[in-house]
Amino acid sequence: MKTLAEKILSEKSNQDAFAGDIVVAKIDQIALQDGTAPLAIRQLMEIGIYKAVDKAHFFIDHAAPSPRRELSNDQKFIYEFAKKFSADFNPPGEGVIHQLMVERYAKPGELIVGADSHTCTYGALGTFATGMGSTDIAVAMALGKNWFRVPESIRVVYSGKMSKGVFAKDLILYLIGKIGADGADYKALEFHGDCVQNMSVEERLTIANMAIECGAKVGLFESDEKTKAFLADMGREQDFRLIKADQEADYEKEIYINANEVPPVVAKPHSVDAVVPVEEVAGTPVHQVFLGTCTNGRISDLEIAYRLLKGRKVKEGVRFIVAPASRRIYLKAIEKGIISALVEAGALILPPGCGACVGIHQGIPADEEVCVSTQNRNFKGRMGNPNSYIYLASPATAVASALKGEIADPREFL
Repeated sequence: MKTLAEKILSEKSNQDAFAGDIVVAKIDQIALQDGTAPLAIRQLMEIGIYKAVDKAHFFIDHAAPSPRRELSNDQKFIYEFAKKFSADFNPPGEGVIHQLMVERYAKPGELIVGADSHTCTYGALGTFATGMGSTDIAVAMALGKNWFRVPESIRVVYSGKMSKGVFAKDLILYLIGKIGADGADYKALEFHGDCVQNMSVEERLTIANMAIECGAKVGLFESDEKTKAFLADMGREQDFRLIKADQEADYEKEIYINANEVPPVVAKPHSVDAVVPVEEVAGTPVHQVFLGTCTNGRISDLEIAYRLLKGRKVKEGVRFIVAPASRRIYLKAIEKGIISALVEAGALILPPGCGACVGIHQGIPADEEVCVSTQNRNFKGRMGNPNSYIYLASPATAVASALKGEIADPREFL
């Protein structure tokens, strides 16, 4: 009897693999973005073997469009390499690597590696997806395989229904606060429970995305009818495959969380596991709010902002920055009238991409400023200024804070 991680790695290695085993596994797809791809390409050139470059997808999203000459040169280098080997290339404006991977490429039951730690996002589709260093990614592009230690699995069971003002972001922050930033080091987090079964795929993506923030190798969900519907919506219904863990699978431990008891929460600076109920920090002055990223830049997140902002204005003195996670989401938000409503409320709309999250451009806070963000990390200096403060929150909490000009409980506006 096997967990999801054991099942997928067994299949990809053609051996009966269990937690703790070392396997050499066939990789289905490889994802690289502009921040890490140049080093991986240069390492690949040193290896001099190019057997599996056709499995690679290259994305320009971290600096899109580029704010500096050296980044522009890197992006040119990536483009020329991809074209030389007929690899997939996604130019600036298409969106964030992880959103595009789930929209266009990732499939249940696959093994995907990426030169980005949030590659674990694709686990929401039932994909064993994990980030690796640039050298390991170069090996993957050279050989189409790599070695893995099969991770032990932790079964996380979310039961019940989320209360008013509580969203998937609150659930994953609550878990990280409970077990700590290293609470699942090199483990597979496997998510179950009736609350999970009732979640949309977009909600599952938020949770899988942040599995790495407590050290997990992967964050995995079983595929189901919602997965199938999501893929169909992307024009990829043929990519669906049912994959589930065995009922008698052996887990290292199990964690049970009643969603009804989880309040709206935030992660305080400068650690993702410094999680407290929002009411503990309510009233803290806010200077910037960022809605977007691979964690919460999807259409359902923008719809939350639309509902809260309709007929209201962002508080004077607050910069409210919004970055749709992909071109598809951007166009859908325009079609629904969401973008115009956000602009009328005072939002600044960025092109699809990582935007302020990585601190390269498009929203670097000033000294001593507080930013409430829907991103996945609040490390010191993460947004480009080590003298600023980042609070992580759900889209609803972020928007409520933009309206009040201070950290606010979203239940005031819902």
